[in-house]
Amino acid sequence: MADYGALNQDDRRTTDLGGSPDDPAFTRSHPVFADAPDAVSFRKLRKRLVREVQDSIRRFGMVTRREDGRPPRWLVCLSGGKDSYTLLAVLMDLKWQGALPVDLLACNLDQGQPGFPKHVLPDYLTRLGVAHRIISEDTYSIVTDKVPEGRTYCSLCSRLRRGILYRVAREEGCDAIVLGHHRDDALETFMLNLLHGGRLSAMPPKLINDEGDVMVLRPLIQSAEVDIARFAQAMAFPIIPCTLCGSQDGLQRMAMKAMLDEWERKSPGRRQTMARALGQVRPSHLLDDRMWDFSALAPGASPRLRTRDDGV
Repeated sequence: MADYGALNQDDRRTTDLGGSPDDPAFTRSHPVFADAPDAVSFRKLRKRLVREVQDSIRRFGMVTRREDGRPPRWLVCLSGGKDSYTLLAVLMDLKWQGALPVDLLACNLDQGQPGFPKHVLPDYLTRLGVAHRIISEDTYSIVTDKVPEGRTYCSLCSRLRRGILYRVAREEGCDAIVLGHHRDDALETFMLNLLHGGRLSAMPPKLINDEGDVMVLRPLIQSAEVDIARFAQAMAFPIIPCTLCGSQDGLQRMAMKAMLDEWERKSPGRRQTMARALGQVRPSHLLDDRMWDFSALAPGASPRLRTRDDGV
């Protein structure tokens, strides 16, 4: 655990004012909803997001028991965008209702981008009484020095950011870092890997890092970006733009998003159908003999999924 007695301006923490976890669902709300719209449409939207996140947490076993008997501790990563604000609000909502037996610590990494509004997230989290930690690491200078002009910064920036977050999670005694990736992020990643990487893979809802000591969780993985955008707009979150580094235009991911938008426009519901497909994989109907033991397929035989023990 980090030493809370020695803090400096670039490494700030606050304590959680919290609320009673025994309040019945949706009869009272976490203070984050104090200024939320009092409208049936908003309440339905909020309930849908909460239900989807709760289902993802249950379905993918995101809450794991600790050997010391204490509640799991999650580092909720905030970028200042609509996705991470929504993630934090929904997790706080579930915890407030007593439906999420997890300690939450919000975390923002100030990467030194020119014009980054340092005060926005600390002010917002302090006003809500949310436990948080702000980290300042100038990864922006490293990325701009290493990446040739005209190339996108996202890949290197992401690797550096993830490494810092793993370190912070260890310092804070957190079992997992929690990210705001949603259903559409997973679909875009799937299409990128299919068309440019030559493999079938998307974003896992839960994974363990290479060192085997910190999990990565994506509770919004079943939630649609359009719902998240509507929720964030209704909540009037203090959004920090993601274009501070100037590297967003022309990304292949944006091309995948545009392609999926066009498919959705022509055939409403296409995204949801594709998302369901990611959870209904048939290895026997693909071509990966490292996964499915085609050689054992014969009349009367029982073919099976291959495992690492098979040495393939």
